[in-house]
Amino acid sequence: MKTKLLVSMLFAATLALPVVAQAQGTVRGAQEGAAQGEHDAGPVGAVVGGTVGAVAGTIGGILGVEDRPRFREYVVHENLPSYRYDSDFRVGVVLPESGVTYYDVPADYHVTGGYRYTYVNNHAVLVDPRTRQIVQIID
Repeated sequence: MKTKLLVSMLFAATLALPVVAQAQGTVRGAQEGAAQGEHDAGPVGAVVGGTVGAVAGTIGGILGVEDRPRFREYVVHENLPSYRYDSDFRVGVVLPESGVTYYDVPADYHVTGGYRYTYVNNHAVLVDPRTRQIVQIID
């Protein structure tokens, strides 16, 4: 049963990759998915997690490649205090309710969906304000 599910997931993820290969977040999604999959289920989990993470990362890329360096520079020039997050810092982490300040993303960066940004561990990050979950780390 698990083998059929695994094969189905791999097949679906493989078919989806070419369709979305040009979008943002593929590499980071694959890396994070593989790491989490390996942590949870060993080498097979790394393969599945990498494939599924690549698809999720591709879909989840919110700020385009062209805008990332400019946005990162914008945040650095804002001279915001960097919140220190001591646990595993990655996409998907839910930031604490207090101590973190969230800012509106300027309209010229074309970020839709109501996402806001903050500065964590000297990285600009996009956050879903409803859940406080990091959805993209801007490097």
